[in-house]
Amino acid sequence: MDIEEFASLTAGLRSLGGQRVWSLVISLFGDLAQEPGQAIDGPVLSTIMAGLDVKPEAARVALHRLRNDGWITSEKSGRIRRHSLTAQGRRESAAASPRIYADATLTNGKWQIVLTEHAADLSQLGFTQITPRIFAGPRSAKAPAEAMILCAGAAPDWLRAQIADQRQQSGYADLLTALTALRGNLPSPTELPALHTAVLRCLVVHNWRRLVLRHPTLPAALIDPEGAPHRCHVAVADLLARYPRPSITEVEQSCATV
Repeated sequence: MDIEEFASLTAGLRSLGGQRVWSLVISLFGDLAQEPGQAIDGPVLSTIMAGLDVKPEAARVALHRLRNDGWITSEKSGRIRRHSLTAQGRRESAAASPRIYADATLTNGKWQIVLTEHAADLSQLGFTQITPRIFAGPRSAKAPAEAMILCAGAAPDWLRAQIADQRQQSGYADLLTALTALRGNLPSPTELPALHTAVLRCLVVHNWRRLVLRHPTLPAALIDPEGAPHRCHVAVADLLARYPRPSITEVEQSCATV
């Protein structure tokens, strides 16, 4: 598959909103080079960025910002500059990974309803707001000490629908449209060069990450299996499983043939 054909195939993912270059770089490193000691050489990063339709100047500005923010470190190795996540960058990426790469299988389980004395925001504790004083969350989420807690099992359809309305449905619907079109036209994993696989995974992870990290994890009982968010999750998990993460060495070898 040549570059133009691949670019056309992934155009739907590229056209979605929120494609900030610095955020794309975070998605790329978080997927391709998150482990300690992993680094991406400057020429390889430039080739990947070109595959993401990012201009060289925009990539340089993004790297400069991420270095200033403590996300990326860059070191010279001979005539080549090598880029890697800092310890902070690895921590932040590792913290987000369980949400981004979570299993899409819905399993039954207990969850909790929390009633607070006053209106509050418990999203940082892992709860989803139902009304100003009522929240739902997984049993593992720690409720405020003064809250009243009710253990729950099955959830009514109206509650799932109400929560779904709060979760950027249009964004998930747009991503689902792009993923559905893409899944039916991609070549087999063995026919896709490592460079294209890295770009594909970055686009999928990035567009999924910017949606799913905006809200806490929902208990499975509160997820509509036919809703766009869950169908997106299934499509993302399927694509990332079908097109496994290439090693940096494989991407380097692939870039050499471009």
